Amino acid sequence: MKIFPATKSGARIQFHQVHEPSGKRVRYQKVVPGIGPIDTDEIVKGFELQKGQYVLIDPDEIESLKLETKKTLDLVQFVKQGEIDPLWFDRPYYVVADDELAEEGYRVLRDALRESSKVGIGQFVMRGREHIATLKPCGDGLLLETLRFADEVRSASPYFTQINDGEPDEELLSLAAELIERKSAPFDPKEFKDRYTEEVRNLIDAKAKRRKPVEVEEADASGGAQVIDLVEALKRSVRGDKKTSGNTSAESKRSTQERSSPSRRSSPKRKAG
Repeated sequence: MKIFPATKSGARIQFHQVHEPSGKRVRYQKVVPGIGPIDTDEIVKGFELQKGQYVLIDPDEIESLKLETKKTLDLVQFVKQGEIDPLWFDRPYYVVADDELAEEGYRVLRDALRESSKVGIGQFVMRGREHIATLKPCGDGLLLETLRFADEVRSASPYFTQINDGEPDEELLSLAAELIERKSAPFDPKEFKDRYTEEVRNLIDAKAKRRKPVEVEEADASGGAQVIDLVEALKRSVRGDKKTSGNTSAESKRSTQERSSPSRRSSPKRKAG
């Protein structure tokens, strides 16, 4: 199976900085105060422990920690549709069967999820990092949505503690309910327009008609699809469900040991000197 980003930048306007006298793109250099421009291979990563105190880490050391990309999504749990608060969702991806052999398992999983009114939850590795994701039916196919980890979401309590718990005015509540009822309708995203972006687009079009566009060097853009095996994901989930909790814990421990094992990562490169 392959996954493709389900979102795009759409009509949002993105500007580049251009040097008007020469018509060339403005480029940026890495500069150290008192030294000037430096080479990128002289740069290391720094984590600030406290003001002015940094732990320095070589980029190769970070690279060595990246996990091996897997072609499987390990489904470990199923929950009711709508049970997960939208706050936890991050990015959506369309899941596509890439050949006829994979299509049968794809349809089985899609239909089983639809009939059960549940979504699958699992983990997979993409671009060297582990992600949590849900898998659910979407039209004729499947939609994978990555989730945020627990430490990436702030608790709402500190922001709502000062809200008064008093009963609202009955008349105002009735008016609000009437307004909600009157304006209730099926959601159609095409009904909502980004008026600011439209005005900027009109400004660009008007300028393009009055003045010939300047030749500017374009940056290369590339993209790809992450591959996952949904059939194997379903099999793993079923096998995992049959194991005892003790076996599951042992498997989790072995998985952790494998990730930290030298065989799973490349050795950090050492700088000469």
